[in-house]
Amino acid sequence: DDFKIIDFEGEPARPLSQRRYKRNPLRDVSGMLRSLQYATYAALRDGRHRIEDMPVLQIWARAWAQWTSASFLGGYLDRAANTRILPPSDAELEMLLHFFLIEKVVYEIGYELNNRPDWVEIPMRGLLALMP
Repeated sequence: DDFKIIDFEGEPARPLSQRRYKRNPLRDVSGMLRSLQYATYAALRDGRHRIEDMPVLQIWARAWAQWTSASFLGGYLDRAANTRILPPSDAELEMLLHFFLIEKVVYEIGYELNNRPDWVEIPMRGLLALMP
């Protein structure tokens, strides 16, 4: 009567035993939202773009990340509506999603500092975007 899916890449610094815990599904939603943002900025770092094009590309990258994130989240919330997996109020939903996004971005900062310090800019941008 039950199943669980652990992520495809996820958080490699966490032990598999921790990654197998049942957690709130909004934690995975926040991971997907962060992945969409990560993909955007990673694409800008690949060295295939001219320096003079970067200001315009950054604007389009932010727009793409916002659009895909809103589309994904909207679709998820539509499908999950009237189920027990979402918090009962919009305020609780927003607070929980924000918490999981901060949790994820803090993990990413630690991961990048330990493995790819030159990439730490990506999660730092994410953290700054989450601050009021």
